[in-house]
Amino acid sequence: MARLVSNFYQGLLFLSCLSMVAAFCTVLLGVVAREVQWDIPGLDAYAGYAIACSLFLALPSTLRQGEHIRVTLVLDRLPTRMRAVLEWACLLLGLAIALALAWYAMRLAWVSWTTHDVSASADATPLWIPQLGMVLGCIGFALAFGQALLMRWRGQHFIATAAEAARTE
Repeated sequence: MARLVSNFYQGLLFLSCLSMVAAFCTVLLGVVAREVQWDIPGLDAYAGYAIACSLFLALPSTLRQGEHIRVTLVLDRLPTRMRAVLEWACLLLGLAIALALAWYAMRLAWVSWTTHDVSASADATPLWIPQLGMVLGCIGFALAFGQALLMRWRGQHFIATAAEAARTE
């Protein structure tokens, strides 16, 4: 099961990379189009969709690699028992927030789909399409927090420590 979840995180990270490349290509196309006096409506919106997808899809892998902002300056100075309690509390709070975020992201996409909501910009894209990246990323983020709690319960570490993160850079 852990391997399946890890592959899911990797798949989301791959989609995040594709989204970032799509954003770059869209912006580049917009620059070239302006230079040759060619108007392509909606390019700015597509670049925005791609950047938002890239950010949300990368959330689980970013948590796994320990790249989210953590106040290790405070954590490192706490006694072991207090640090453990604070880490448990943070993981539980993070899971609650990630679950709420996933729920409302799914609800937003569902409402956009059922009401046939489209972008207000010139592209008139059905909004549920770019919102799917946010939904997948939020679900993955909640799953990552759940896995982090489970691994913490077993005495393992899910989030990379500062030394492990420095080794990968």
